[in-house]
Amino acid sequence: MKKIAIHGRNFSENILPFVQGMFDDLAERNCEVIISETYQNFLSTTNINHNVTQFYDTKKGVFEADCVLSLGGDGTLLESVTHVREREIPILGINTGRLGFLAAISPDKIKESLSELFNNEFEIERRSLVGIETTQNGEVVEFFDGVNFGLNELGLMKTDTSSMIVIKSYLNGQELNAYWADGLIISTPTGSTGYCLSVGGPLVMPTSDIFVIAPMSPHNLNVRPLVVSSDVVMSFEIESRSKNFMISLDSRSKVVDSDTKITMKRESFDACVIKMKDTNFLNTLRSKLNWGLDVRN
Repeated sequence: MKKIAIHGRNFSENILPFVQGMFDDLAERNCEVIISETYQNFLSTTNINHNVTQFYDTKKGVFEADCVLSLGGDGTLLESVTHVREREIPILGINTGRLGFLAAISPDKIKESLSELFNNEFEIERRSLVGIETTQNGEVVEFFDGVNFGLNELGLMKTDTSSMIVIKSYLNGQELNAYWADGLIISTPTGSTGYCLSVGGPLVMPTSDIFVIAPMSPHNLNVRPLVVSSDVVMSFEIESRSKNFMISLDSRSKVVDSDTKITMKRESFDACVIKMKDTNFLNTLRSKLNWGLDVRN
């Protein structure tokens, strides 16, 4: 590891010693470090000493690095994916936030994880992304400044003031269903532990080659989540009394006119997530979802 990029969010006072220890460790290894401008803006308000002089614009992203350290929660790692884009730089998630399915490394394990990282004692999991194209009157329109992909899910939802919407859905040009619902989630395997889970979708092993289509509060109660292969092309047309609806890609969202049509397929590149040797998705499920615990005790 010669060049390390770092992105993060604000953290509580008790996390500060671990973050300082991380910068001290990196300085001792004489590696080149570059920090996102947004994270540097926060660090400048703390007592962290890092002596880093290189910063990158989060809108332009990381153009050159051997890996990215993401310090925060899962949302921070999702942001880091948008900084890396098609360059597929591996990302290590360090959990200074709350739940943390993606950011699985606890702050007290940072030093140990860095040692494993520099000794190449890790694996890289390739995580599929959803990619979308949006059109109006046959013309391509951009709503997300070219970052038209998501690691967790694509969401098509009603706006706060509207009634349920009708989402006409097609698989490879063939009609699937007209969902009368508050919305529709199309989730990657990674996103199965996120929004998709909250609307009744299944948990999926993160390297599976599928998408999950899960309706939000469907009008027809016999409509259930559907698992499809990730090589399908999906298209959507929305009918709404309010003449608009919301598109979301992970944590980014935009209210658009109801004449907007969406085409979705697996993105041409992946997110590369660093998996340390003691990190296990099944262990994470048990610890984060309290599986096997007797709630009566």
